[in-house]
Amino acid sequence: AVAVAGAVLVPDLAARYLTQADKPAEQATSATPVSTARYASGRGETLQANQGHYYGNFEINGRKQMGLIDTGASVVAINVSTARKLGLSPSGLNFNAPVSTANGVVKAARATLNRVELGSIRVNNVEAMVLPDASLSGMLIGMSFLNRLSSYRVENGALHLVN
Repeated sequence: AVAVAGAVLVPDLAARYLTQADKPAEQATSATPVSTARYASGRGETLQANQGHYYGNFEINGRKQMGLIDTGASVVAINVSTARKLGLSPSGLNFNAPVSTANGVVKAARATLNRVELGSIRVNNVEAMVLPDASLSGMLIGMSFLNRLSSYRVENGALHLVN
């Protein structure tokens, strides 16, 4: 839990995300077109950088949610409000895992997301952490999702994800 907690949020990245996440979804994602491609190893998606970051319109447990790809996060990190939107009941979660954030250590709850999708990419049973709203605005897509892909790479300013 401590290893997960140490890498859930990178302070500078989280601060920029918190600012970006306050913008309407259309504005935040207008510069980040997603394109679907067929790779030899499977289906893939390409995200264009938006102010140096990669945002995607994910479908989590069948519900749409914008997220920031964060290779510095060990797991997918969501706040309580987002958890509710995704069908997770905060009352059924145990907030007992200490997590280091830009604002200090907070108690988070472990959760499993049944399905995480981005275009043609689908990953089932993805580990996540639910944090208090004051600690995170929105959703970070961390390594618990990325490590389940065949590959991911940045090339010519675009993030290529292959399932």
